Amino acid sequence: MKNAIILHGTCGREEYFSDTYPSLSNSHWFPWLQKQLLINGIFTQTPEMPDAYKPDYKKWRSEFERFHIDKDSILIGHSCGGGFLVRWLTENKIPIKKLVLVAPWLDPERRKTDIFFDFTIDPTITERTHVHILVSNDDDKDIQDSVHTIQEKMPKLNRHNFQNMGHFCYNDMKTKEFPALLDIILKE
Repeated sequence: MKNAIILHGTCGREEYFSDTYPSLSNSHWFPWLQKQLLINGIFTQTPEMPDAYKPDYKKWRSEFERFHIDKDSILIGHSCGGGFLVRWLTENKIPIKKLVLVAPWLDPERRKTDIFFDFTIDPTITERTHVHILVSNDDDKDIQDSVHTIQEKMPKLNRHNFQNMGHFCYNDMKTKEFPALLDIILKE
């Protein structure tokens, strides 16, 4: 059965503990995308990763591995969630249907994480799945550097360039819908 998992990124401590903001798994375009995938017959989960303001790889891995991942799985990661998926697929040689990385972040300056991204990207990920990476021309240098690092290791990935979409968050996009992402996911 086709299934998808959408992983959020990280945030600051203030946002994480504020009741002014939705939980990360329910923010930006995640609820809209989950509903659209469900409408298209793809069972979709958007787990809340633990302590997102100070990501811990072992905790995230433990939460993520509660879900069944196989050749019919589509994994979508935004920011730190995308970086996490690259590491997890490096460590777990599982073939999946598709990997979609939206503004993936590997914390190249190690400003927020220490060992979360302490790994070497497996270039054979593109032999086990179709990899798509989405990046906007006006995203931060950390994201541009992360995208460059991933693309260097996986030159066969499909890159999708966007203009003026920032970090693909609601404040940048001014919408909770992301039809271009849905099209990339649904395209066989």
